[in-house]
Amino acid sequence: MKLVPLGDRVVLKQLVAEETTKSGIVLPGQNKEKPQQAEVIAVGPGGVVDGREIKMEVKVGDNVIFSKYAGTEVKMDEDEYIIVKQNDILAIINN
Repeated sequence: MKLVPLGDRVVLKQLVAEETTKSGIVLPGQNKEKPQQAEVIAVGPGGVVDGREIKMEVKVGDNVIFSKYAGTEVKMDEDEYIIVKQNDILAIINN
């Protein structure tokens, strides 16, 4: 099954929160709040939304920061995704 977003919506997959101790041991982030960082999985076509033309600024593969309470969580094939509007994405992370 494949998620195909409509309009100015974007499908995100949250990045896993990990913490590393001073000695280099990686601790999984089970008890921590989920980070607001995600990878873009799919991007809608944009188009006209509320009378304004929307140009999609993100692309598949981008790592982004999104608003804390934004979007709708969806679980498909054991994976969890978040569908957000493009204006809920605050920044693209460039490495």
